[in-house]
Amino acid sequence: MKFTVINLGCKVNRVESDDVAAALIAQGGRSVSMEQADLVVVNTCTVTGEADKKARKAVRQALRANGYSQVLVTGCASAIDPGEFRDMDARVEVVPKGRLSERIPSDPGARALRMGEGFRTRVSIKVQDGCDHACTFCIVHVARGRATSVSAARVVDEAVAYARAGAKEIVLTGINLGSYASEGVDLAGLLERLLERTAAFDGRGAPPRFRVSSIEPQDVSDNLVDIMARSEGRVCRHLHLPLQSGSSRVLSEMARDYSADWFEALVSRMYERMPMLSLSTDVIVGFPGETEEDFLMTKELVERLAFSRLHVFPYSLREGTPAALRTDQVDEQVKRRRAAQLRRLSAELGRRDYERRVGTVEQVAVEADSALTESYHEIPVPLMAMAGDLVPVVIQPRAEGC
Repeated sequence: MKFTVINLGCKVNRVESDDVAAALIAQGGRSVSMEQADLVVVNTCTVTGEADKKARKAVRQALRANGYSQVLVTGCASAIDPGEFRDMDARVEVVPKGRLSERIPSDPGARALRMGEGFRTRVSIKVQDGCDHACTFCIVHVARGRATSVSAARVVDEAVAYARAGAKEIVLTGINLGSYASEGVDLAGLLERLLERTAAFDGRGAPPRFRVSSIEPQDVSDNLVDIMARSEGRVCRHLHLPLQSGSSRVLSEMARDYSADWFEALVSRMYERMPMLSLSTDVIVGFPGETEEDFLMTKELVERLAFSRLHVFPYSLREGTPAALRTDQVDEQVKRRRAAQLRRLSAELGRRDYERRVGTVEQVAVEADSALTESYHEIPVPLMAMAGDLVPVVIQPRAEGC
């Protein structure tokens, strides 16, 4: 079968999309352009109204690409409104995430690993799905359902399979990753098991390192901080820790479970334990009712906490959420101005964080055309290194203009 997989949205979607591609390749399938594909899989996102628009556009593009391919639509947007996609064309089939394995079966005798041509050398494993929170700007908890966790034994088996196949960085992902709980094991306990089971593989080079992807601040336990601090880089000393706003009032109206002061105290404790910790974050600007004072509080807090990168999102109205019903929506021009200011600040903070690491040694995971430091900075491929390597590098000053 000739196929195309179109992925929209988060890192968990990326893992699920790559799983589909790997399963098809394991059955002899071949990834091609949409114009040549017999099957197009569109994995949708619904986190914002704009994401919904992109999902609809992607399905329409797939239908126009040729007149015969079947278009399989899955993901969060199709979970919220499956009829909208089914009505587009008779060639569209909507498949819930939980039934993807039935629609695209894999060979039970072979493990379809997401490695090799067409995949990154850094491998992600989905260990958790769903969310028990209900932030007022978000509908993902409706699309994904309640929080669930993959069994610790299954996660360990998958990680061991990737380590044996040569993976040098394994990223743990989830919709609400910090809520991981299986067989009495939390996220820190899972990392302990993973480190132990992947410590050595017949002497074939260094064991893999693990990276924790986005985690909610209230889920950062002392045990998690401890294992990051003492693992000597086998658990990357980098976290993506969503802030969303530096105003406690706005955080309360978002239904976030912390205040700005609490968040700042958490980050301070983490820096005390790991002075070279790298933190990235998400920030929403223009949430309904956000004043200029609220925005300045966000800007000042972000700078004080010395994030290495900001993902800045102008608030996008999402029907079906409490925030969408508010009458104090922020003007679009104001949102764009605030977003631009934070993006400029992000560039400056990234420069500062990188410069404080110049002259230090970090392990870097090598891709075909770039490499990623433990602290999540992208650098050129080190001399003599090859895709898939994990090698120590002395951080060099960036060339002017980079």
